[in-house]
Amino acid sequence: MLIQRDFSCYHRPVTCILFLMLFSHSLTTMQAQEIPEGLRLPKHGNVYVVAHRGAHDGIPENTLAAYRRAIDLECDFVEIDVRTTKDNHLVSIHDASIDRYTIDGSKGVVAELTLAQLQAVDVGSRVDPKWKEERVPTVDAILRLCKGRIGIYLDVKASSIESLHRLVREHEMDSDTLWYIPQAKVQELRDRSTRCWPMPDPGPEIFLASLLKEQKPKTVASAAKFFSSTFAEACHQTGAIVIVDENGRDSWNKLLADGADGIQTDSPAELISYLKNRNRKK
Repeated sequence: MLIQRDFSCYHRPVTCILFLMLFSHSLTTMQAQEIPEGLRLPKHGNVYVVAHRGAHDGIPENTLAAYRRAIDLECDFVEIDVRTTKDNHLVSIHDASIDRYTIDGSKGVVAELTLAQLQAVDVGSRVDPKWKEERVPTVDAILRLCKGRIGIYLDVKASSIESLHRLVREHEMDSDTLWYIPQAKVQELRDRSTRCWPMPDPGPEIFLASLLKEQKPKTVASAAKFFSSTFAEACHQTGAIVIVDENGRDSWNKLLADGADGIQTDSPAELISYLKNRNRKK
């Protein structure tokens, strides 16, 4: 009885504090465990920030300048849209043609241009004349820039897995690269490397269960229009994280409330600021 009375009268505040400290530590531990082993940890709380086409606010997208800016902002990953030139060089450009990126009327299909022809095109001046020297970069140049500084999110639009993985392997970035690829390509990638991160996208949630069962990915992609709390819960139960394409800044709060582990955004600086404020309020 004496022990019980002393605990109740004198030590309850201390016990509560210790409980809260242990509970907080437990939450932190659980959050850390949710990140697949071997994947880089997020820099801003427990949410990955993916710079869509690089940080391109006032900077031409998919250029080295945009990727440098994402590094300076301390984003977690930069997204690279991968296409192949006529002479089999891998480059980063979103569209299948250069038409949208020029102001001098230059046109052409990426797959029908050599690397020299493609890099003769000024893709920066349409944003600002100060970027007139920016060119469509090779994936090789991007990997050299990013190695050891930021992770890579590959959106494989027109490239063989073999040739792209060869580059990733040469730069020793297997464990630092997310692969946004069709489900049909997941096994091919795994056959080449057990350290890469295939990140298939099931589309509507009705296809998620079969993807998780058949492919057992540790990283899953989704779009805001298909993402939900039940989508996140299903992935988390299998040990997978989910990186979601935003639907503008107004979508961030709901995406995070529903359990998104990362957001691919066109506004990385603002998202980082948002996350810092959110973390301070916790």
